[in-house]
Amino acid sequence: MITLQRRQLVGHDILLARHGNHICSMRVDRGNGTVVALLDDGTTDSAPNMIAPDLNLPRTVRSVLREDWKLLSIMTGAATAWAALMVGAAVVIASSMGDSAAVDMMYAYPAY
Repeated sequence: MITLQRRQLVGHDILLARHGNHICSMRVDRGNGTVVALLDDGTTDSAPNMIAPDLNLPRTVRSVLREDWKLLSIMTGAATAWAALMVGAAVVIASSMGDSAAVDMMYAYPAY
């Protein structure tokens, strides 16, 4: 079941607890699932950004789009192409009937 809540990132909190005011900057390394902090003495430290790697967190809209964006874009393109094909077929069929009243009726019909 998909729940729409933001995921809680814990790497920032871990690094703040370890180093406090000695942190100059932090960045998220999404590939490794960690947060990397640059300390004021020039060293770096990292912390995992999840409590447990095998923990099943609730899915969010952002995580679904990040994982399934290719499938969603293909489905959107296919639906758009299918709709354009159907509209084109309706125009061709109505205009081939030879009755201009049918074409005028099709264009004047409210689509709501």
